[in-house]
Formats: sequence, C-alpha cells, structure tokens
Amino acid sequence: MTNDDTTAGAVAGPGGTPPGPSAVRPDGTPSAPSGGTPSPADAVLPPELAGAARTLFGDRLDLAAAYAELLATDGVVRGLIGPREAPRIWDRHLLNCAAMAERIPDGAAVLDVGSGAGLPGLVLAIARPDLTVTLIEPLARRTSFLVEAVQGLGLAKTVRVFRGRAEEAAAGGASAEPLRGDVVTARAVAPLDRLAAWCLPLAVRGGRLVALKGASAAEEIAEHAAAVARLGGGEPTVHRCGEGVLDAPTTVVEIVRERAVEPARRPAAKKSRGGRSRRR
Repeated sequence: MTNDDTTAGAVAGPGGTPPGPSAVRPDGTPSAPSGGTPSPADAVLPPELAGAARTLFGDRLDLAAAYAELLATDGVVRGLIGPREAPRIWDRHLLNCAAMAERIPDGAAVLDVGSGAGLPGLVLAIARPDLTVTLIEPLARRTSFLVEAVQGLGLAKTVRVFRGRAEEAAAGGASAEPLRGDVVTARAVAPLDRLAAWCLPLAVRGGRLVALKGASAAEEIAEHAAAVARLGGGEPTVHRCGEGVLDAPTTVVEIVRERAVEPARRPAAKKSRGGRSRRR
C-alpha cells in the first residue's frame, strides 16, 4: 500500500477568494498548447448543451465552467479524469450529475461517497448553494485535488473534504464525530448491495441514498433488493432526472434508510483449559 492509499481524519480546505470566473465560450475555442498539454479548450461548453447548462446551473454557470476547466486541465494531469473524457466533461459529467439535484431537498446535508474528482458532490454544491456537502474520499492525491478545488472555487463555506473510507466516516473516532447526512450520494462506486452497506449507515433515519446508475439499474435492484432490506433500506426506486432538459436523462436509484442495523460482531473467543482465550 502506498502513501496515496492511506486514510486519515477530516481534511477541511481553508477559505479563499476564487479566481476570476472562466467564461462560458459556446462559440470558438482557444488554441491548444503544444506538447499534448491539456487545454482549457476541452472544457468549452458545446453550443447544443448551453440551454441545459443554464437551466441546471442558473447564475452559477460561470462557476461550473471554472470547475469544468479545472477538470480538463489539472484533473487530467493528476490522473483524476482520463484524457478522452476531457471533451465530454459537460454532457457526461457535469450535466449528468447536476440533474441529480432534483432528488435532493432544500437545505439538505449531503455526503458524497467516493467523491474522486468531486463527482457528483462538487457539481451539486455548485448547482445548489443551499446544500452543505461533505466529500468523502480515501486517496491522498484525490483529497489534495478536492481541497484545492474547494478553495479555488470559493466553496469552503458550504463544502468540506473528509479523507477516509465511508466506514470510517460513519464510525467516527477519538477526534471526529460520526458523519450523518440527509442525503448520501455516490457515482459509479460499486454494485448496489455494497453501495448500500457503505452509504446507508451515513444517512440519518428517514434519509436516503441517491446513487447515479446506468441502464442496468432495474436489474441491480432485482438482484440486490434483499440485501438492501437486510441493511435497513426500504424498497429501491428508479428515477430519471433531467427529463425535458437533457437528451439522455440521468438514472438514479434511491433508497430510504428505514432503520439502523448494527454491524455483525465477531464471535467471542473460547477459553482453553489453561485459561487462555483461543479463536476457532
């Protein structure tokens, strides 16, 4: 295990003044630098997506554009976004994630599990300034990027970064209270049974997991509904977000946390005749 894979406690990005907003340029692009360096041109909002972007981001569209540029440049250089994804940042990542906001109540506390480059957590924080968002991510290089992004985009008042696994966030520790949210989000993290095991303990009772899934969402529900129920979740439901706004609406699976389930405990060790404990 490398240093990049270690986990730690909470990491909060300090406040800061954001740089000047990146203009949304649906017409024309700047020339790409030589030598294969990622270019801000890759983050330009395609004209055909401009209407959907304005609907989903409103007056924070320039902030979304600044984040898109950050993903297409620094995100690619640091290995958080694949080079082939850079030209598809708007339709495949930003708009796809922003559409999830319609499933999140006003003023909710959101925990984003396996946040990676900030998808969907940072996108939701940009689109919905009423939300408070915690980005949960165990890898050091990713949390470093997230802390810098939160500071650079001027989101430190509503967004914080927790470096650690979902289980650690839910359990808390000597120096940190357990994290709980009204909504727990996740994107392309794991199959539904494992996702529910990680995410449901982070939701308050009556809170919900909202997971971005693909076309196989119904099949996943059929396969894992029993496991979800054992974990304290209600019946999973499928929702299509962004209908009438996006050409390809976002598919999410939503699960309400109906009850708390205690984690399984290891059996007690048996004692040998000499008085020493021994395990099977």
